[in-house]
Amino acid sequence: MPANTALDPVALTQALVRCASVTPHDAGALDVLTSALTPLGFTCTRLPFGEGVERVHNLFARAGKGAPHFCFAGHTDVVPTGAESQWKHPPFAAKVDGDMLYGRGTADMKGAIAAFVAAVARVGTSKGSVSLLITGDEEGPARHGTRKVLEWMRANGHLPDVALVGEPTSPTRVGEAIKVGRRGSMTGRLVVRGTQGHVAYPHQADNPIPRLVQMLAALKEKTLDQGSERFQPSNIEVTTVDVGNPATNVIPGEVRATFNIRFNDLHTSATLEKWIRATLDRVTPKYELAIEVSGESFLTKNGAFTDLLRDAIAEKFGAPPEFSTSGGTSDARFIKDYCPVAEFGLVNSTIHKVDEHVPLADLAALTDAYAAILRRYFA
Repeated sequence: MPANTALDPVALTQALVRCASVTPHDAGALDVLTSALTPLGFTCTRLPFGEGVERVHNLFARAGKGAPHFCFAGHTDVVPTGAESQWKHPPFAAKVDGDMLYGRGTADMKGAIAAFVAAVARVGTSKGSVSLLITGDEEGPARHGTRKVLEWMRANGHLPDVALVGEPTSPTRVGEAIKVGRRGSMTGRLVVRGTQGHVAYPHQADNPIPRLVQMLAALKEKTLDQGSERFQPSNIEVTTVDVGNPATNVIPGEVRATFNIRFNDLHTSATLEKWIRATLDRVTPKYELAIEVSGESFLTKNGAFTDLLRDAIAEKFGAPPEFSTSGGTSDARFIKDYCPVAEFGLVNSTIHKVDEHVPLADLAALTDAYAAILRRYFA
């Protein structure tokens, strides 16, 4: 990598995007980052976790040893591209077209990682310490990524005082919003069994489909809440109903469904699971339910860190950002157990889409904003 690549957020974004790091594959992305960070004085530690096909490569890089300790967290893994023939430019070519940079991961979130590295190069790390927690397992099940790295950081004396996650947070323009919290997420996998039989002899069978329909209807008919002071309303959505029955003259013996709940701070996963099971029990006790919780809701309270972010972003963009809790989950749900955390990055309008892209000017603006945040933090 050229010596000045780390100083240029566009060139570094291109180098990262050209690594086809679809979860959980690294494809050289962490090598690119290590090459950019080492000349800046960072000690880079590769942290692989998991086995076999689930093995994930992560990176922890730190410059300086003292306090205060500012950590930037992000991910180099990306979602699949879909049909590459539908893309204007090959998704991993990192093509500049006019004033736009196209490619999978440009907005979510290799561009933000590149902008932060460029900002650190500009500001320096003479006071306190700066670190990067970079995972390859954010877009996947998140079992061997940020959660495991944080445990390693605690065991090795690297826990930060504050953390900023570079997720794309703004709907339309950079600087519009920062995330100061997220709703929780839980998934229910429901199985209802009956007795298979011939449709002409229903008395000799037990069709589980009507019971499943009643159970899902009972869950959906309840309004969980109207939202809270800082969060939008909770919602439950049925995502699959699977019978797997190709025959029209056979009553199936089993039916499955999956649902997901995004919940605000009026609930916990434990209280919701209790309500779910009580609701299903009123229809029938004959079911199996497995619950998976990917994260509880959380909110970073207003304080010195959020004030600093607001003021630095307002100085750069001319208006203070909205403090938002909208959207899905992020790895901030793990970091909040260790230190105050917020999220701030690029515009999210093209993430996970065909022709994901970022304006070149946005990469420059985000670099400026990250530099302003670092200067204020270490002032």
